[in-house]
Amino acid sequence: MEAPVLQTPVTLPKTVGKTGVLLVNLGTPDSPSVPDVRKYLREFLMDGRVIDIPFISRTFLVNGVIAPFRAPKSAKIYKQLWTETGSPLKYYGEVVTNDLQKALGDAYVVKLAMRYQSPSIENGLLEFQRMGLTDIVIVPLFPQYASASTGSVYQKVMEIVKPWEVIPAIRFVNRFLEHPKFIEGFAQTARKYMASHDFDYFLFSYHGLPESQIRKGDVTKTVCQFGDCCGTFHAMNQHCYRAQCFETTRLLVKALGIPEGKYITSFQSRLGSDPWIKPYTDDVIKELPGKGIKSVLAFSPAFVADCLETTIEVGVEYKELFEQAGGQHWQLVESLNDSPIWIEALVDLVKTA
Repeated sequence: MEAPVLQTPVTLPKTVGKTGVLLVNLGTPDSPSVPDVRKYLREFLMDGRVIDIPFISRTFLVNGVIAPFRAPKSAKIYKQLWTETGSPLKYYGEVVTNDLQKALGDAYVVKLAMRYQSPSIENGLLEFQRMGLTDIVIVPLFPQYASASTGSVYQKVMEIVKPWEVIPAIRFVNRFLEHPKFIEGFAQTARKYMASHDFDYFLFSYHGLPESQIRKGDVTKTVCQFGDCCGTFHAMNQHCYRAQCFETTRLLVKALGIPEGKYITSFQSRLGSDPWIKPYTDDVIKELPGKGIKSVLAFSPAFVADCLETTIEVGVEYKELFEQAGGQHWQLVESLNDSPIWIEALVDLVKTA
């Protein structure tokens, strides 16, 4: 009888069994210089999910009108936003990536990407491909789903992996507005301000979208009425960005115990002359002092990291608008940034994606 042959144990690469996690935010210029801002605007606005008009018309509009004329103005605003660590959105993205890596441990590989500019989604996915990871979790850092944000990330990821011979299991986080720790993260910051000041009113401002994009998302063609249809959150409107924003407000109002009649949901950052979802934040602000409202606590819960739309638009420009209309006290609730509860929320999202 032959003696049994002893098999040499196979040493597997350390990445076998690991999960790749790609955190994806919208993006930021590489610097606040006019050329870099123009480059960023062109890439961002040429996305067919952002400006959803025919390619030739979009090319003329973006490259011939918007980017040349908007870049110098936007560059001045980005210079206001820029800090010693650069763009706050990118800085907090890097900090959160490192903190999430520590929280998840060696079974995960966490990387940051931007939908536009750098670090790119493509480079992040190619690194994962070279590492031979078992599966990948894509976490678009947008609390509410919209075609122009989360949908664009989905499409970009699928375009990149489409030619791969071997495509690993890929899981996507669709939205996280209902996550208790996401809500509690904003509530924790708000409570600090509410403890030191008695606010007359609470404003929840979300990034706007053209009404046409909301209509396209209503496959029934009967649900979206741009009014009371967002009064409740249910199966038929759960994918509607506007309905998701109103639901986010309701969850925050409940967490903070804000009475009915003391708050409003509105939409900011509109571009162009076509109708965008209403009410418009700047119009709402102008009317508040005339109603006896002198102090406002403002939220921008469509963003998880402070950026131009939160720090400058809501924190500075809307404050000036409120004061010009007769208001006295305006306070922005900062984004989640790198708060511990936000890291906890991300851990949950990754593990249950």
